[in-house]
Amino acid sequence: MSKATIALMLALVTVQPSRAQDLTTADAASPIVLTLDEAVQVALASAYAVREAQLDVDLADAQVREAFGTLVPQISLSSSYTRNVRSANPFAGSEAGGLFQTLGFLDWLSFNEQSRTDDDPATNPISLADFASRQQAGLDAAGIVRSAGDNPFAIPNQANAVVSIEQKLFDMRAFLGATGARKYLRALNRAGLERQEQLIVDNVRRAFYGALLAQQSANVVEQSVGRTRMTRDETAQRVAQGIVPKYQRLSADVELANLESNLIRAASQSRTAVDQLKMILGVPVDRDVVLRGNLVDEVDNMLMTVSVTDAVSAALDKRADLEQARVNVKLMDVQQRATRAEVFPSISAFANLGYVGSVPATRQTILSDPNDPFSFSVRDNGVFSDAYWDFTASVGLRLSWTIFNGLQSRNRTQQQQIAKRRAELAYDQLTEAVKLEVQMALRDLQATQLQIDAQTQNVSRAELNYEHASARLREGVASQLEERQASELLDQSRLTYLQAVHDFLSARSALEAAMGGTPGARTELNITSLDN
Repeated sequence: MSKATIALMLALVTVQPSRAQDLTTADAASPIVLTLDEAVQVALASAYAVREAQLDVDLADAQVREAFGTLVPQISLSSSYTRNVRSANPFAGSEAGGLFQTLGFLDWLSFNEQSRTDDDPATNPISLADFASRQQAGLDAAGIVRSAGDNPFAIPNQANAVVSIEQKLFDMRAFLGATGARKYLRALNRAGLERQEQLIVDNVRRAFYGALLAQQSANVVEQSVGRTRMTRDETAQRVAQGIVPKYQRLSADVELANLESNLIRAASQSRTAVDQLKMILGVPVDRDVVLRGNLVDEVDNMLMTVSVTDAVSAALDKRADLEQARVNVKLMDVQQRATRAEVFPSISAFANLGYVGSVPATRQTILSDPNDPFSFSVRDNGVFSDAYWDFTASVGLRLSWTIFNGLQSRNRTQQQQIAKRRAELAYDQLTEAVKLEVQMALRDLQATQLQIDAQTQNVSRAELNYEHASARLREGVASQLEERQASELLDQSRLTYLQAVHDFLSARSALEAAMGGTPGARTELNITSLDN
């Protein structure tokens, strides 16, 4: 593994995905050399599809924590401030308002009663008007101006701050939802991540094999260009010697030019295949990537017997999307039971702690001299004076029980039953689809294996045929046309063989994905009869 490859893999794993390309200048300048296994590891660490599936898992974890959040104490704080511009008199239109207007008589009566019982002859009972006049004179002397109004209960400024704490004691629906989310929702998304990893491994392998095929096909064309150039040079010499006519050299030039155009097109297709692989891997497209591997070498050392029955059994046991479908059925069952739990009551305990203030516009307290009812003084109070603020506290239990909700719970239960049956039907359908997918993958793999066996022998025959044609041409007993035909047959047989190897490796990767193979692990297979 090259240093640039190691640096890229570390960067993709340890930094944020959006900054995965932030490597050093030296690393960015050197090409990345990747084998197939390294490409799979990079894809599992940084591929866009895998990162998106990981976000689903993270979302599921957050949803589980949210569901359990309903079972822990809920604490809230509320506060408000109100400015009463004008308050209505609560006693307007009733006889009760006169009661507060006559309360001023009490001070006058108290003063006269004390005057009658006082031994001092200088003090005598006085009239109500005289008492009111002397009180007003005392207020004026103290500089006190009483506000006039018809509502003695009006408070212009009101504020409060309340902390509420509530703890569920019994809520069957919330409990089922929380436990179901913890048990099944997380498993559902993790199975989705695992299946996405299985698919991305298959995609990476196919793209890697496709890039190798494009490169090796370009090599075949390049070899053909080299052979044709040698033939053209030999023909040019013979034309110069007058052995063969000039048109044979012109024909060789035309054939060479056509092959060089094919080589340019093949090289471009090879670069495009590598760029597509970089997109799947999540590697910056401006990075140079060099693939290390050979299609033929990938076929070696991979044989292990597997039958259709064993392959289908392995798929039914390991396929993450089947597990996801099974979990989805269980999750639907939990949701159905949670809907049924709506008929149960919910009980919670609560506590409210508050601080309430009623602050008047004029924050003054009029103090009367206990020895002289006509002498007054004023005390100014602050906004947060204890005279205006008070602490409140309350605790209790709350019972909530929906006795009848128009059969909504029953209808929702029926909807959940239908959703569960749909999930069961989807699971059954997916099971059959997996069986069919495995069988088709085995058939494709068997067919490509037969193609490899046939093309291996064909390449050997084409190479031998070209050697004979070249030798006959050099001896002058064969025409240049025969040699070109032998060369074309050799190129075509090599390209067909490479395509057969590519198809075999792609079919093998597809079978591993269909069987639910472990991401990144290599499964060795030997194709057996489909009747097994």
